[in-house]
Amino acid sequence: MAAHDSNTGTGNSSNSVLAFIVGALVVAVVVLGFALYSGMDFGQDDDISISIEGAGPAAEQAGEALEGAANAVDDAAEDVTGQ
Repeated sequence: MAAHDSNTGTGNSSNSVLAFIVGALVVAVVVLGFALYSGMDFGQDDDISISIEGAGPAAEQAGEALEGAANAVDDAAEDVTGQ
């Protein structure tokens, strides 16, 4: 009677998973290499311009509210420390 080897077949599945991972890495390197050498500019246009029209009075009121809150915190700190 022939001897039975229970380890047969397990190497093929791990090899296919490893081949899939290596293939994905090769594809990623090729795509990034092509993108960089073809002249794509990554991060070259980082200027962000945000304008909110009609927010003048609201922005002024928010600034005044923040100033008032900062003064209140300062006064409370002076009351606690006695300085």
